[in-house]
Amino acid sequence: MNVPLLDLKAQYVTMKDDLDAALLRVAESQYFIMGPDVTELEAQMCEFLDAKKAIGVSSGTDALLIALMALDIQPGDEVIVPTYSFFATAGVVARLNATPVFVDIDPVTYNIDPKDVERKITSKTKAIVPVHLYGQSADMEPIMAIAKAHNLKVVEDGAQAISVQYKDGKKVGTIGDIGCYSFFPSKNLGGFGDGGLVVTMDEELGEKLRIMRVHGGKPKYYHSMIGGNFRLDAIQAAVLKVKLPHLDGWSEKRRENADLYTKLFVEAGMAEGTGKTEYDANNKVLLPEAVYKETGHKNYHIYNQYVLRVGDKRDGLRAFLKENGIGNEVYYPVPFHRQDCFSYLNANDADYPHSNAAAEESIAVPVYPELSKEQIEYVVSKVSEFLNK
Repeated sequence: MNVPLLDLKAQYVTMKDDLDAALLRVAESQYFIMGPDVTELEAQMCEFLDAKKAIGVSSGTDALLIALMALDIQPGDEVIVPTYSFFATAGVVARLNATPVFVDIDPVTYNIDPKDVERKITSKTKAIVPVHLYGQSADMEPIMAIAKAHNLKVVEDGAQAISVQYKDGKKVGTIGDIGCYSFFPSKNLGGFGDGGLVVTMDEELGEKLRIMRVHGGKPKYYHSMIGGNFRLDAIQAAVLKVKLPHLDGWSEKRRENADLYTKLFVEAGMAEGTGKTEYDANNKVLLPEAVYKETGHKNYHIYNQYVLRVGDKRDGLRAFLKENGIGNEVYYPVPFHRQDCFSYLNANDADYPHSNAAAEESIAVPVYPELSKEQIEYVVSKVSEFLNK
């Protein structure tokens, strides 16, 4: 049996006619950069996310970059980021000649540890970038309290978490000063290429982001600030408009797939259940859990990835799954504090035990909405077969 990590063709065929028509309409219009499709998508995103302002941009990375630029992050400023995330989270900080300050993660949710955030604040700290990793919210209540106490800005990296809800149903990205999303094709809401979005509840900040998107020019050729070429293509907006009404349904199917994985792993004797943080004789697989370790608050998860921890057998399991036609991936094998490009920061490896464990022991298996029950059963059977050797 073949089980790819992600099958975008399976999604495409379910809405082929609508997507093809949208692409043809853009081609016939010959309006490829910005324009009415982008404007309409932004309005739909404001409504969907309950945001005051939504600005389409060129990628999720550029969403983070323009957010920090709009908040006037300067060379020498410190920006706190989790050390376990996609590279862009820290890369955009360094691109502005600011200093990324790394913190450890919660061992259950893989999201930023608020206690470690507070420990790392100095007089140079200007912002915090919590990442809503793998499709669930970081614990924003303590993060926002810390930010308020120290007069810090908060940029939410929601690249993998569009539509995710925090407490009381509030969508992530609308809690901090600016929220950032990615429309990379593999995301739960993906385009036909790169694309991104920034949102804010601040009208003035939203206008600044909109101006910075076009090199800081308003009106055209008149520049009161320096921005960049962060424009969203019309083709991406047209595709996303077709897909957006399906997003909640896809998220629900991902949750159903995750629940089935959990049920099957427990029934196979591979795990006691969810929410564990350490291995023991009864936990050959540590399962993902949508709950905060400190507070016990149940989290809303859209499972951009379904991530297992399997200890020192991870690399062997990867090879075995590949041999048996099962797609898998490791996110992220090298935390920021271990990256060569950040060696100048002289981070102490021992300060990040949970991030190191996640990098060395975790593996993502397929969880996309179109998976069949039989495919999930096959994945569980092969994981169990290898770990029981």
